[in-house]
Amino acid sequence: MIDVIIPAYRGLAETRRCLESVLAAPVRSAHEVVVIDDASPEPELSAWLRDLAGRGRITLVVHERNAGFVASVNEGMGLHPERDVLLLNSDTEVAGDWLDRISAHCVRDPGAGTVTPFSNNATICSYPLFARPNPLPDGVDTARLDAAFARANAGKAVEIPTAVGFCMFISRRCLAGVGAFDEDAFGKGYGEEVDFCMRAARAGWRHLLATDTFVFHQGEVSFGIGAQEIRNRSQAIVDERYPEFQVRVRAFLDADPPRIWRERATAALSGTAARLAGAVARWIRRAWPSRP
Repeated sequence: MIDVIIPAYRGLAETRRCLESVLAAPVRSAHEVVVIDDASPEPELSAWLRDLAGRGRITLVVHERNAGFVASVNEGMGLHPERDVLLLNSDTEVAGDWLDRISAHCVRDPGAGTVTPFSNNATICSYPLFARPNPLPDGVDTARLDAAFARANAGKAVEIPTAVGFCMFISRRCLAGVGAFDEDAFGKGYGEEVDFCMRAARAGWRHLLATDTFVFHQGEVSFGIGAQEIRNRSQAIVDERYPEFQVRVRAFLDADPPRIWRERATAALSGTAARLAGAVARWIRRAWPSRP
């Protein structure tokens, strides 16, 4: 059993898109969708979540006071101490048997502590342009992109220096050995997953990019104003604790191991793109402007 944990704070439209995609996905793996309403300031969002819970679609945890993103995640991860977990931001969208593909990588590789999919906005796991956000153009959607990755890269993974928290599978064995996220240092969010992954790496765990899965990520819906300040503060803590982290990230960026898997997905998508608007093909070609 896997707990899919989705903290919610603001953004009804984005949260609705996320949850509707999760609940509609044809996933075979046994799982429970756990949503944590962290004292949302949006009554419409809270009411919609209560309605879903009342119909038995989700398990809902409601905070009377805002606890913060990291505390909410830790609470969710502690609900069922025997289960693997997948942390999913509320501004994402999934497609197909996404959870089956992501979790299968930990089954195939018992040394994998975390798994992250490709996304349009996931730093080192971004597509088509590496290490930067990529807005989706008209004519291409999450389902089409995910199907291309699933078809081109079935069962393949690449080791990465850290998971990316927008969609992060954590094996229970890794979580039990490494411990929860550091609420004191990273209570506002940003950096908590890097801190966890570096602790896990020092304990011998590895982190994987699921090259056969794509999850859309909008980015920063809940954080809003002040996000950059929080990010800078968190990065300073990570750099002080783990001086090796930036060295590993720079080496990863220089080598770009995911490139071949991005290109394979692009090749799988190209036949479809030829039948779509020219904007889609141009969006794909931007990733490798020097290629013929």
